[in-house]
Amino acid sequence: MVENAPGDGAGPPSFPSFPSFDDRVPFLVRLEETERKALLALGRRVTYGLRTQIIHQHDPSTHVLLVLKGRLMVTAAAAKGYVVLLALRRPGDIVGESAALSGAPRSASVTTLEEVECASVGRGTFLDFLADYPHAHHQLSGLLVDRVRAGDRRALQFASLSVRERLAVLLLDLLRSHSRRTESGLELTVPLSQQELAGSVGASREAIARLLTDLRRNGVVDTARRRIVVLRPEVLRRITAGVEGL
Repeated sequence: MVENAPGDGAGPPSFPSFPSFDDRVPFLVRLEETERKALLALGRRVTYGLRTQIIHQHDPSTHVLLVLKGRLMVTAAAAKGYVVLLALRRPGDIVGESAALSGAPRSASVTTLEEVECASVGRGTFLDFLADYPHAHHQLSGLLVDRVRAGDRRALQFASLSVRERLAVLLLDLLRSHSRRTESGLELTVPLSQQELAGSVGASREAIARLLTDLRRNGVVDTARRRIVVLRPEVLRRITAGVEGL
């Protein structure tokens, strides 16, 4: 969530509501306590350092990861060298579940954004757990449906937007759940590169660089390598003011 975000002093500022990169209710939170304890007991604790790719697109599925600490990003390689940001995962989330269920190769890569601790559960063990706990299986199915719907809504929304509007939507989305207050403004706590931002909104890195330069020139953002501080979020809100659903 936004930490100590600037506003009127009574709480975080309001941001438009639109399909998020986050799961609204993480998988482990959806489970009953007995289910959660049983599943975590099956896992092997593993830790990963900053910017470590822990799941590789196209690799065979051997396990799922339950996130206990830290944040990760889910990306996929697209045409023309784009790397598309598909999702952000946080404590309580599960990654690798789609390939585990289908037996198909990994459809995306997962990279840590900070030091991460996970419980790694083998694919066969995970499938056995779901067979033994029908309620947990039902909750996982609901999560997968939520993710598909959110992705569809985002794709439909982005299809009618300019690159400038898409970038503003993305930055506001990240501000809503992945920012912290600084003396100058809201700093995004997700260290994305310009290439990752570009892939996330279906644009070239050069186009994103030009837009960020324009926003910086007008005092809307301050940027450095993998760092963005939003100084005037109201300008981003104005850019998206005419976007349906915001």
